[in-house]
Amino acid sequence: MSALAARGGVRDTERALTPDLARGLMILLIALSNTAFHLWAARHGESGWHPVDGSPVDRAVQFAMIVGLDLRVYPLFAFLFGFGMVRLHDRQTAAGASPRAARALLGRRRVWLIGFGAVHAALLMAGDILGAWGLLSLVLGWLFVARRPGTLLVWSAIAVLVSLASLVPALVVLGTADTSAWAPGAVTEPTAAVYAAGQPDWVAAAGTRLSTWLYVTLAAPLSPASVAAMLLGMWAARRGVLDDPAAHLRLLAVTAGCGVTIGWLGGLPSALDHVGVWDAPAGAASEAGELLAVQAATGLAGGLGYVALVALGVALLPRAVLGSAGVRAVTAVGKRSLSAYLAHSLLFAPVLAAWGLGLGAHLGSASMAAFAVAVWLVTVAGAVALERRGLRGPAEAVLRRLVYR
Repeated sequence: MSALAARGGVRDTERALTPDLARGLMILLIALSNTAFHLWAARHGESGWHPVDGSPVDRAVQFAMIVGLDLRVYPLFAFLFGFGMVRLHDRQTAAGASPRAARALLGRRRVWLIGFGAVHAALLMAGDILGAWGLLSLVLGWLFVARRPGTLLVWSAIAVLVSLASLVPALVVLGTADTSAWAPGAVTEPTAAVYAAGQPDWVAAAGTRLSTWLYVTLAAPLSPASVAAMLLGMWAARRGVLDDPAAHLRLLAVTAGCGVTIGWLGGLPSALDHVGVWDAPAGAASEAGELLAVQAATGLAGGLGYVALVALGVALLPRAVLGSAGVRAVTAVGKRSLSAYLAHSLLFAPVLAAWGLGLGAHLGSASMAAFAVAVWLVTVAGAVALERRGLRGPAEAVLRRLVYR
């Protein structure tokens, strides 16, 4: 059988509002969640993520990011990645492609995404996630892309249970008054260092970025939460949850309410410790500590809660709101999410890193967050301009040409 595609990529008439709107908002959340990596001159704490200094406004921003963003955005990314993978496969088979040809197309797309990620990391951003999701989807796509919803749900549940297994020991320790049971004191290397933001030599920084990227690319697919998020995205595509959110209101309401609540509660201990409201034992907030374990284990719930909130909005908001210029603009970013994702690094790294203009040394958490919002608004303006001209994003155009030959 031919391994050629039976048709081209998704057409505008085939797109659904919910996933595109979620992707557009996801780009903003990713930009915000990456801000701490560029504050290379700041003093960091045990976790290595956020500065431990700054004004009260900076501390408030750090608190909000730890509760609502850290380790919560990438499960959302993985969910939407899995959703799109099934949609691509089903479009091909519906057009007459054999299952083998559809899987081959998916395989080409994943391999090229890994390549995009490697170039992205070498030039700009060590924390690139394209490589990790491309690698993970190689395995999950081969095993699950054509599976029935029930099979996907069972394996998702298994992955969730495995992920939650790491939460039990941490909760036991958190519930004891014996501080000797906590993780030993340790300080995690600041993320700004492993992301090479403070390295003045661009070539040396590229080596550090690639080393970090390789670790992220190989480690992230091993996370049961990442597996669960991608499988649940595939299940949602099979069930049409995002295509017709009005038909799944109860599921979406429960997921939004429980997911956001669990996600925020899971990040709360780390946030309280970070701003000094709670003085947890030394080592608890480090990479191997109990607070990070709780924060990571509840990240999947937070990410799913966010996408459910978007779907509820699409189902319940008036048509006038959904057709407004603001919603159309964010949706335009979602249609070009790969280009927007890469563009935010292009606007971040040369301006903030020590090998560029070095602005990251002079910003705090609040001003850095404002910079991230401004960068996202630039991508919104660019996406709207392309939408008016009926053009794809440049990265989407290149990827489509490579994948569909």
